Amino acid sequence: MPPTLLYDLNELDLDRVEADREDIRRVNPQRFEMEQLDGIIHYDPDESIAVGFKNVGDNEFWKRGHIPGNPLMPGVLICEAAAQLCSYYFGRTQETEHFLGFAGMQDVKFRRPVQPGDRLILLSENTEMRRRRAKFNTQGVVDGRVVFQAGITGMPMG
Repeated sequence: MPPTLLYDLNELDLDRVEADREDIRRVNPQRFEMEQLDGIIHYDPDESIAVGFKNVGDNEFWKRGHIPGNPLMPGVLICEAAAQLCSYYFGRTQETEHFLGFAGMQDVKFRRPVQPGDRLILLSENTEMRRRRAKFNTQGVVDGRVVFQAGITGMPMG
């Protein structure tokens, strides 16, 4: 049985970009190949939710070598994309110059592959926000199906 989505995506216009890559750069420090978010679709601190996306393209740096003939987005990059969404949420919510760095991941599950041509929708639900730690539930969705889920713990860095 597939997990329940953290947020009902039918309530969102998935083509409406609330924050583009430049807006994300104002909050997150990742650049070049390590930028794994293309946009934010929804940010709502009252509901503790952020929804973003990654358009997985044919020019990804990993495409040539991560399963030649059948390129798959590496799981570690899917996790990184989810973590960057959490960092964006943290930075916007806390209004700080610090970014949220990885402190841990729990209950990671990959349910389907993510490939070039896919639009990976990422959902993040903040479950705990403290001065030295933040926790999130995250999911990745492609074509309406959950492809990834994990708990992410972060700590302020920088």
